[in-house]
Amino acid sequence: MAPALLSSFGTSPGPTATEPPAMSTSLPEFLDAWLDAHEHEIVAARRHIHANPRLSRQEHDTAEFVAARLREAGLKPQLIPDGTGLTCDIGDGDHVVAIRADMDALPIHDPKQVPYRSTVDGVCHACGHDAHTAIVLGVGRVLAELSRRGELPGRFRLIFQPSEEQFPSGAPTMIKYGALTDVAAIYAFHCDPQFLAGQIGVRNGPLTAACDVMEVRMSGRGGHTSRPHLTTDLVNAIGRVIVDVPALVNRRLDPRQSVAIVFGAVQAGEAANAIPQQALARATVRVHGRETWAMIPDLVQEVTRAVAKASGVECEISYQRGVPPVVNDRLASAAFAGATAAALGEQAVAEAPMSMGGEDFAYYLEQVPGAMARLGVGRPGERLDIHQGSFDIDEAALAHGVRVMTHTALAAASGPGF
Repeated sequence: MAPALLSSFGTSPGPTATEPPAMSTSLPEFLDAWLDAHEHEIVAARRHIHANPRLSRQEHDTAEFVAARLREAGLKPQLIPDGTGLTCDIGDGDHVVAIRADMDALPIHDPKQVPYRSTVDGVCHACGHDAHTAIVLGVGRVLAELSRRGELPGRFRLIFQPSEEQFPSGAPTMIKYGALTDVAAIYAFHCDPQFLAGQIGVRNGPLTAACDVMEVRMSGRGGHTSRPHLTTDLVNAIGRVIVDVPALVNRRLDPRQSVAIVFGAVQAGEAANAIPQQALARATVRVHGRETWAMIPDLVQEVTRAVAKASGVECEISYQRGVPPVVNDRLASAAFAGATAAALGEQAVAEAPMSMGGEDFAYYLEQVPGAMARLGVGRPGERLDIHQGSFDIDEAALAHGVRVMTHTALAAASGPGF
């Protein structure tokens, strides 16, 4: 029999009035008691990760923190060779239900005046990956407890991946090292402050967009702004690319397959009276649908070169493929909705809108069925969004996430193919 579940601080919990009852009483009652005893530890894990963020491909400390907590629960996590990610199997069976969390932070300053504010200058968990990691860690401890009691119906795999925020992303790395071996279904959350804590956004089919990155470089003869006719006016040219390319590309597509081309970085010159010799612009290219994603690189580059040439400028384009779209499986989405209703009540189930954001969870879904759901983390009256340094969560969402993901995983293990 596996050793008793340990707390996230490494001490063995003695018999208490809140020790979880046997699963035979019902899963909701089991989770109520388990969370009464351990919810504060999940919150503490999330706060530790938030205070100690690591950028993509630098998650060694985070991975070791997670691995240590899993070892305390009597589990055997396996780090990938570079130590930035890990997997952990729980239970037995030929087929596996996988649950994925991402662990990297963003290069954003954390201005929040909270005890768990980032201690790393210019780095912040502004996307909720700290919450994702803490929730899956909590689910792992719940599953370990069920396994210890002999009441775990199958094999489950926790996947803690690096580098969701950066290309090349971490999902293909985890797949390379066997994260999907024997996996029959995979599930994940993404924090969403547009939903209040206690709500779960579920959607069948397309959830997120494919996302690529384009860089446009121009060079030419600069000069005085009083004589633009004697120069290559790169500021005018790069401005036309920024304004005209998105509109022209969309006019070349079926209106039902629109593309969002948004420039987030532009650099051209320093002085008001000097036309520069170099100009640079970077954009993300986001699109729903695999067919459009397949043809969009050639179209975007063709239109960009045409616009630049019309301004008398040649350009160099670096076009980097990003992530495919997340397309949720019908049965997996239904499992998420049913599990949410069972865990939190039918009123907690909401319809998630399609997003133009990119998510490398899509790589897993290219190989096995599964689904991503939106975890409500918003507070009433707040209007925060992800990728802002001020972003924070209602920490009640952590327990909700543990409840729903546990119900989802156990329901999936009882479904077809298991």
